[in-house]
Amino acid sequence: MLCLLMYLSTVLGNIILISITILDSHLHTPMYFFLSNLSFLDIWYTSSALTPMLANFISGKNTISFLGCASQMYFSLAMGSTECVLLSMMAYDRYVAICNPLRYPLIMNKRVCVQIAAGSWVTGCLAALVETVPVLQLSLCGNNIINHFTCEILAILKLACVNTSVVQLIMLAISVFLLPMPMLLICISYAFILSNILRISSADGRSKAFSTCAAHLTVVILFYGTALSMYLKPSAVNSQEIDKFMALVYAGLTPMLNPIIYSLRNKEVKVAVKKLLIRNTFRNVFISTLKY
Repeated sequence: MLCLLMYLSTVLGNIILISITILDSHLHTPMYFFLSNLSFLDIWYTSSALTPMLANFISGKNTISFLGCASQMYFSLAMGSTECVLLSMMAYDRYVAICNPLRYPLIMNKRVCVQIAAGSWVTGCLAALVETVPVLQLSLCGNNIINHFTCEILAILKLACVNTSVVQLIMLAISVFLLPMPMLLICISYAFILSNILRISSADGRSKAFSTCAAHLTVVILFYGTALSMYLKPSAVNSQEIDKFMALVYAGLTPMLNPIIYSLRNKEVKVAVKKLLIRNTFRNVFISTLKY
């Protein structure tokens, strides 16, 4: 029941965020373009991780086909990897907006935004492919019982009968490329942003700049904190229950909270939601009146 509520909340919240971004012309900016991409991949990510699990709960079966397991593993890794890159690009967008506002429309034009988003998706999907293919070629032992909620790549590796050193080395290289390196870019971007904000003389200007970045920084800490604890933890720490909990947070809680975090202190999103609700209310009243 909890997983179902998390899934429905995630899908509904992110669909609303995508809808208002498309329908409200005031939100046709690079920031909300990237936010729409983030919401879209969060829907896919949660669906790939939680939908098979919910189907098993409803049917009473705890099985998954090889193809289903492979698909779930790939799409979960692809969406997670894409989010790693996309969050760092969103930090760069905030850096340009705050530190170089006069040239912002020129630097972050429509073509550049599309290229950045496409590059994030391609990088994430290719990284997931490089990780998934070697794992699927491993020989598995015993009765192939996965001690996990989903076909999580770390849980699959524990079933392997052969030496997995090469696969683990590939995973480590990709994890370093997708976690510490984007985090370094984010930290550098926010160091310049903070330095620039502190030089703003107006209190309102500082408050607006801080609120613009606070939501993104909160999502970054939540996402990267969970990802680092899963994929770059010390080998001595090897608790399957902790892995399950962190995977649930990573796949369910984080995508559910993203639209809430971005909307909570964002006046533009609140205004857009109110306009959308008022527009739909008047439309429904008008249609009802015509029927009578």
